[in-house]
Amino acid sequence: MTKLIIQIPCLNEAEVLPETLAKLPRSLPGVDVIEYLVIDDGSSDDTSGVARRWGVHHIVRHRRNRGLAEAFRNGIDKCLAEGADIIVNTDADGQYAGEDIATIVAPVVAGEADICIGDRSVADNAHFGPFKRLLQRLGSYVVRTLSATDITDAVSGFRAMTRDAAQRINITTDFSYTTDMLIQAGRKRLAITSVPVRTNAATRPSRLFKSIPRFIVNTGITITRAYTTFNSLRVFVLLGAALTLIGLMPIARFVWFFIQGNGDGHIQSLVIGGALLTVGVLVATLGILADLIATNRKLMEASMLKLRRIEEKLDTLEAIAAPDAPSVAVPTARASKRRAS
Repeated sequence: MTKLIIQIPCLNEAEVLPETLAKLPRSLPGVDVIEYLVIDDGSSDDTSGVARRWGVHHIVRHRRNRGLAEAFRNGIDKCLAEGADIIVNTDADGQYAGEDIATIVAPVVAGEADICIGDRSVADNAHFGPFKRLLQRLGSYVVRTLSATDITDAVSGFRAMTRDAAQRINITTDFSYTTDMLIQAGRKRLAITSVPVRTNAATRPSRLFKSIPRFIVNTGITITRAYTTFNSLRVFVLLGAALTLIGLMPIARFVWFFIQGNGDGHIQSLVIGGALLTVGVLVATLGILADLIATNRKLMEASMLKLRRIEEKLDTLEAIAAPDAPSVAVPTARASKRRAS
């Protein structure tokens, strides 16, 4: 039996949530059970109450706002604990058409992809302005290059994933999960694809960021951190090599003047060049240490994946042994382990 859970991170979405829920599919080809999950990220309105009255199967509520990445991460934990075979993430503001969930789920159900991204066709999307189109295309190009994937809409939050993919991805950013998840998935050689989806006009400003410059800075930091985490040796060695080459320039200048007999007046070039060479070697050495830490991270993630699967088997055995017992929410320890990764 294939179980699909559609998760919706929410922040003060009591007014628009009913319309979004009404458009979610009740049945899909290849899916036996469809359930809904709302992550109420510290809303000050009645978002949780609306979700409950509309029959949402699972609700995760944060006492205060923790950000989109944490909401997504906790939603994934809850979906896995509830036995989801496929997880879909969508927005509460109605940006994405609920009917297109069938489109992004189809490659996952068919076994063609571990992750499927809803492509909003940024280049010719009528709901995006020229600057936003350019920004989205540039950002997607950078993420596509760094993640070694062929995804044209990297920041689309409309995505479906298998249970195995959800278990392998460990979101570490505090801003947004979209680019972090893609870089991780690409480096972990998961099968990623995208399908065109429809979008609706925005009904309100984004609550993820207050300005475009702030969004650019936060996204840039997220991309840099994610890429450095999985390619630390390359990043630090290239940076160290660049510093070393820059350091060679003033040293070469000193040598040139020294050969001409004017070295006494250019000692500062030798000092600056020597300092840059030293820093370059230290940075490259840090790259080796960071690579060793990254190797340890891979071992830890492999251990966590095995542990999750052992826990699932134990839960299954407990359910068989006590079929009438009520279901238990996600243990706090599991969520803690995931955050610690």
